[in-house]
Amino acid sequence: MPAAAPTTRSTRSTRGPGSTGSTRSPKGVLIARRAGWVVAGVVAVLLAVLLSLAVGARAVAPSAVVDALLRGGGGDDAEVIRDLRVPRTLIGLMVGAALALAGTALQGITRNPIADPGILGISQGASVGVVLSIAFAGVHTLTGYVWYAFAGAGLASVAVYAIAARGRGGATPVKLALGGAAINALLVSVTMAVLTTDAATMDEFRFWQVGSIAGRDAQVAGQIWPFLLAGTVLVVCVARGLDALALGEDVAKGLGQNIAAVRILGGLGATVLTGVGVAAAGPIAFVGLAVPHIARAIVGSDHRWVLPMAALIGPVMLLVSDVVGRIVFPPGEIPAGVMTALIGVPFLVTLVRRKAVPA
Repeated sequence: MPAAAPTTRSTRSTRGPGSTGSTRSPKGVLIARRAGWVVAGVVAVLLAVLLSLAVGARAVAPSAVVDALLRGGGGDDAEVIRDLRVPRTLIGLMVGAALALAGTALQGITRNPIADPGILGISQGASVGVVLSIAFAGVHTLTGYVWYAFAGAGLASVAVYAIAARGRGGATPVKLALGGAAINALLVSVTMAVLTTDAATMDEFRFWQVGSIAGRDAQVAGQIWPFLLAGTVLVVCVARGLDALALGEDVAKGLGQNIAAVRILGGLGATVLTGVGVAAAGPIAFVGLAVPHIARAIVGSDHRWVLPMAALIGPVMLLVSDVVGRIVFPPGEIPAGVMTALIGVPFLVTLVRRKAVPA
């Protein structure tokens, strides 16, 4: 009996303050890991910006980039950076973030892992707007295309939702996907009908449709940033609703979510963001499809983390694609819209092979 007391003290001493303080909860570890990935994403964006400003047909040293931006340095290099590459980089940041956020929201709304602005017909709606503006309104500038692209994207999204909402069950994921496919096919037909009967429109439109951030000026960025901000706010506001919707409509309703409001607000935000991207750079493919999967593989399925991560990965993918397109076949350039698929496909295939993409 007397030996029992020391045993008790020894047992208690192993659970003293020191051992308790070194233990971290699983939730705390997860938050720290996600925050670390977000910091890494910010660093990647800064590196992509530096590459976009320094690399091209005319290579510029990083010190010259800093001198041109912060110290107002002169010379040919400074003019190239300030007049050509800064607007191009700024458009790349905005368009990459817009398309990535739009794709994330659309995949959450439709619960369809292959949903993106192109598949649901929104990008094609913007393309029709641009084609009609060239053929019938006499618009021939990028700044003029913006408003018609927005209008086309908006009308296409309204048409898709109107088709999906009719009938029993409302706008279900399957009906949204089918409605998007139908509208997309119709809009492709309209686009081809105009282009095949108007050679001048075809010549002008083909330079826009390939998707590129080259040749854009700061005026385009000034036109689209309010819409980028508004679309981002709408998408972020439905982040919790997207998490609930991923569990199924019945569960989401049981958690108190207004499914119709989540889909309308999220769809409106995605439409505005798609309009931003397509209007400024043309229909750049694959960013809206691949980036959400990459973001989810990194930070999990919580949209409060997926959306910020996607907004960082999207610009990195687009800017790196643009830089690679500048240096592959100098002095010519491959448009960013072509390079995004070439660079993005391996990432997505790797995720699928590793089963890192959530079902």
